[in-house]
Amino acid sequence: MSVLPEATPLRPLADPGVLANARLTATTGIALFVLFAMEGVTILSLRRLIIPHAIIGFLLIPPVLLKLGSTGYRFVRYYSGRPSYRQAGPPDIILRVDAPVVVASTCVVFLSGVALWVFGTSRFWLVLHKGSFVFWLFATGVHVLGYLDRAPRLALSDVLDRPPLKGTLGRRSLIVGSLVLGAVLAVVMVSGWITPFHFAREG
Repeated sequence: MSVLPEATPLRPLADPGVLANARLTATTGIALFVLFAMEGVTILSLRRLIIPHAIIGFLLIPPVLLKLGSTGYRFVRYYSGRPSYRQAGPPDIILRVDAPVVVASTCVVFLSGVALWVFGTSRFWLVLHKGSFVFWLFATGVHVLGYLDRAPRLALSDVLDRPPLKGTLGRRSLIVGSLVLGAVLAVVMVSGWITPFHFAREG
C-alpha cells in the first residue's frame, strides 16, 4: 500500500522518484493483499490445508521483502532529509506508530512459520507463530484501512498513464520477479527437494 499522503495543491506528488516509489509500494501491497487473503482461507481448515498454507506462505516471502524494501527506501530518504521526500510528507501519525508493529510482527510470523516447517511443531515456535499472527492481523488491518483509498489509484495510474511514468517496466519486473521467485521457493521447500529436518529425523 502507498506510504504517501493524499496529493494536495500545497503538497503535490510531482517528483518522479517519489511517485515511482509510491506506485511500486502500492502495487506490491495489492498483490500481497490478494495472497494474504488466500492464506487466510487456508487458516479456516489448517489441518486439511496445511500444504497450501505452506505453499502460499513461501510464495509470500519475496514480495513481502520487496514491500519492506520499497517502504524502507522511502523511510530512509525521508528521514535523511531528501527534499522531494520531505515535500511529499510523512504518513498520518497513527500509521507511523503502526508501521513498526507491522514490520516486526511480519518478520516474526514468517521466521516462525519457516522454523515450524523446517524443524517441526515445537511448542515455542508454534506459540510464537500464533501470537505474532494476532499482533500482525491487528496492525496490518489498521495499515490496510489507512491506505485503502490511495493504493488502488496509485497502482492503476501505472497502467493507465500515457505516457507512462519512467521505470514502469522495471517496477512491473520487480513485482513479477518477486512472485516468480516466491513460486520457486515454494516448490523447493514443499516438494521435498529440501527435506525438512524433522522429516529427515523421522525417516
